[in-house]
Amino acid sequence: MRPNSQPGLLAGKVLVVIGGTTGIGLSATRAFVEAGARLVAIGLDPQSAAAVEQELGGGVRAICADATQPGVAERAIDEAIHAWGGFHGLYHVAGGSGRKFGDGPLHELSDDGWHKTLELNLASAMYSNRAAARRFLAQETGGSILNAGSVLANSPSPRFFATHAYATAKAAIEGFTKSCAAYYARSNIRFNVLAPGLVATPMAARAQTDAEILNYVRSKQPLDGGRIGKPEDLDAAAVYFMSDASCFVTGQVLSVDGGWSVTEAGAQG
Repeated sequence: MRPNSQPGLLAGKVLVVIGGTTGIGLSATRAFVEAGARLVAIGLDPQSAAAVEQELGGGVRAICADATQPGVAERAIDEAIHAWGGFHGLYHVAGGSGRKFGDGPLHELSDDGWHKTLELNLASAMYSNRAAARRFLAQETGGSILNAGSVLANSPSPRFFATHAYATAKAAIEGFTKSCAAYYARSNIRFNVLAPGLVATPMAARAQTDAEILNYVRSKQPLDGGRIGKPEDLDAAAVYFMSDASCFVTGQVLSVDGGWSVTEAGAQG
């Protein structure tokens, strides 16, 4: 059992994780299962999806699909209800860097980089959140929706992480989440955000092999000796937001960033 596991906290819960077969989402999928949940995980890579089902067994359905397509979240929720007779929460993690499309500083930002990055990070979140909200309203049950943000939404790093479309998308996720939280509180539908710092995922491969960035991170994320985060660093918070322990919490942004958002780095960022 992993250090951040919380046995029983999600017993009886049926969840959907959009982006749940790699990186932060995969770690959350494992944590949710360890806490007692059954779930459907959506991911782009068929091999990763198959590996998740093999590792975690019959309590998980993994579907290979593109979260930027409007019907994917509905399909996942339908599968969860068909398999386990309920739907209680959605964690949207899907997203990623738009560098390969042309994201970067504003004067270098391409039209394709702007549109693709917003589609990947913001439109996908809207699609999944909309599907979950519609289902909760139809069920008249309430539920929990958690979105993955980023520390870059509010704490820029101009030297090493100047991807302005990505920062825009993650800032928009915060505004979107809070607006939804305010509107749907009367229906007991909760919306919250987890905002990680730099975490060791496939998206962060460039940073993990750059000595200058690693040196920057040692001072910018000083907790636990100064290191890049691990996906499992976010697991306990994700379980909390999916559980009834957070039943009186909505519209919040929780930074899990090793101190990034409150620390002045030793190196100019």
